[in-house]
Amino acid sequence: MHELCSFMAKENLKQKAIELRKIGKTYSEIMQEVPVVKSTISLWLKEIGLSVPQKQRITEKRRVAQRRGADAKRNIRIAKQTDLMTKAYHEIGPLSKRELWLMGIALYWAEGAKEKEERPGSRASFSNSDPRMIAIFIKWLKECAKVPDEDISADLYIHESHKEKVKEIFAKWGSILKQPPSFFRHVYLKKNKINTKRKNTGVLYIGLLRVNIRASSDLNRKIAGWISGITDYWGIV
Repeated sequence: MHELCSFMAKENLKQKAIELRKIGKTYSEIMQEVPVVKSTISLWLKEIGLSVPQKQRITEKRRVAQRRGADAKRNIRIAKQTDLMTKAYHEIGPLSKRELWLMGIALYWAEGAKEKEERPGSRASFSNSDPRMIAIFIKWLKECAKVPDEDISADLYIHESHKEKVKEIFAKWGSILKQPPSFFRHVYLKKNKINTKRKNTGVLYIGLLRVNIRASSDLNRKIAGWISGITDYWGIV
């Protein structure tokens, strides 16, 4: 008698699951009303066909669930990223003039033009597409290297496909760096093919800026000496 009752109860659950499926319910929705595992639901319903609208409804619900899951993961990632960056920001604290001096040397070591044996007397110049890095380097030139304003200028390198936006790009650089139009001297057009995978295109594109320092071969040599001092201090050959 007990086995018969158990069988009937299971059959009732199966019929309820089938009825719910026929009106277009998803497996998840059915399992909320029919307390069995998903494998059992799948077995019961494998022969049950769905109309086109029902299939479309289920597909849309899956898409919504996927978007909801993706949004949740994105929000978690953004919250974690914000927390990490905020903590890192506050770890910097006040910076001394010596620290600015060392930062400028390191920046030049990475992105500055070095004197070549075949080109003795090369002047110092610094190139980058990040306005913040350019701004810090100019600050370093003025405050640490004691280079006067009139000896600092910049050239712009942009892809020729953006040549109609030269004035607009100059205005963006000038606004960020707080420099007058006279600060910018020449524009050089690059003709190589643009990498379509890059994100800094369209309205975000501002090209690359090269900061030039007039009569700066001695400064270039001093920077080389400072770099050697740093490497020797840490025992780097």
